[in-house]
Amino acid sequence: MSMNVDLSIIIPVLNEAGQLADRLQALQPLRQRCQLLLVDGGSSDDSAAVAAAWVDQVLTSPRGRARQMNVGAAQAVAPVLLFLHADTRLPADALDAIENAVAQGHVWGRFDVAFDSAKPIFKLIAFMMNHRSRLTGIMTGDQALFVTREVFLASGGFPEIALMEDIAISKRLKAVGKPACLPCKVVTSARRWQQHGVFKTILLMWRLRWAYFCGADPDDLAKQYYGRS
Repeated sequence: MSMNVDLSIIIPVLNEAGQLADRLQALQPLRQRCQLLLVDGGSSDDSAAVAAAWVDQVLTSPRGRARQMNVGAAQAVAPVLLFLHADTRLPADALDAIENAVAQGHVWGRFDVAFDSAKPIFKLIAFMMNHRSRLTGIMTGDQALFVTREVFLASGGFPEIALMEDIAISKRLKAVGKPACLPCKVVTSARRWQQHGVFKTILLMWRLRWAYFCGADPDDLAKQYYGRS
């Protein structure tokens, strides 16, 4: 595939058909500068069919966000990769912000995050996420990781674990250099917090992260996370 683009955007999805057209439509103004790759992890809905009209390529992969993103990266042609969740929207100046960061010598980074809810609790959660990320150099998937293709491949890509792949790759990339923490905000969905309860979700994520840092099996952690009723 021959393309002259600045950025390859890789979007892992699983059963996102209901919102996918709207989210992908928002990326269309970037098409001249970006390659859009959607990687479906075996959806039981029409995600792949819905996406076909809006992206350069629909890829399939075994289920698992890390695996899906690695499959997308293998087909990327741009010098910089951006990993974007299907329920996250980029700021209008995202491409220029990434280009500036790379031009200043950063080989990876992420955006600040905001939620698509006006409730004060979500503003506080976003503030804490962004502040923690600046202090630790660890990003979350909602913050839209970008990384040069060369460094991504040299680092081995995402560890193909069932959960916490964002923490794992942050550790790998921190060994190469400090992340660019871009102040312009991606906007992500608050739906999983609202569905399961804000404070229950906060406590669960703290517990799972602590367990991961203490050496717990990511497969067991994924069962706890995705097995919520």
